[in-house]
Amino acid sequence: MIGAIEKVLFDPYPLRSITQHIIKRFKIGAYEWRIGRGAVERPHYGYCVFQGALLAKKLGYKKISVIEFGVAGGKGLLNLEYHADQVTKSLGIEIDVYGFDTGEGLPEPVDYRDLPYHWKSGFFRMDLDELRRRLRFAKLILGDIRQTSKDFCRKYEPAPIAAVIHDFDFYSSTASALRLFDVAEKYVLPRVFCYFDDIVGTEVELYNDYTGERLAISEFNGAHDQMKLSPAYHLLCQKAIEPWYHQIFILHRYNHARYNDFVSDEFQERPVE
Repeated sequence: MIGAIEKVLFDPYPLRSITQHIIKRFKIGAYEWRIGRGAVERPHYGYCVFQGALLAKKLGYKKISVIEFGVAGGKGLLNLEYHADQVTKSLGIEIDVYGFDTGEGLPEPVDYRDLPYHWKSGFFRMDLDELRRRLRFAKLILGDIRQTSKDFCRKYEPAPIAAVIHDFDFYSSTASALRLFDVAEKYVLPRVFCYFDDIVGTEVELYNDYTGERLAISEFNGAHDQMKLSPAYHLLCQKAIEPWYHQIFILHRYNHARYNDFVSDEFQERPVE
């Protein structure tokens, strides 16, 4: 009880947070409206799925794929199913959901870049039977990401990837996961909405630009001339900044045949006042 009171007292936007909680708790309003106010479970998941699907719809796609790298216990993948289902109802876009994991928890850290002072092998082990029982339509892809990322498109022929949730924790695993974008353009949208779970943290993790997921992002950008991951600056200039806004990145594939297709408002003229 004391913790809840402290949370309200020290919240810079207490009325906003309370309103979000009420809307989320009682599912007030249409899903699309709730997404726009961050009033859903895992709003960062919902944001990426909804915005990826919205871009796909503007470009005329009928079906997309969304991915979670790092399934662990499965709560995130189950939530991703929920958002995919709601976005399909809202926008009419068919969505396939894929979850990548070893199934055995975290592997051994490769070196200091995987932050062994914070992560241990075996963390986040999956109860595979229970998760498969609860999943409705998401596909689990189990194994070493260095191999599964290479085989994914050949084995599954996925619809274009529109959103990716990165939660592999390690630098090494995230670097391997990002190689999934090195595929034919038919498998990705020209812009892909991405969330990186482990790039902010606390005084314990002390994430920085030279280890972990941030290093994987930096090296990916350095290795690609025609693909770049960029922060979502449009979120970072909002009046109220949610912590997860700092964790949204957009993959831009500049040489994609559809990259320059017009998707903005047709009428942008401003009358003289």
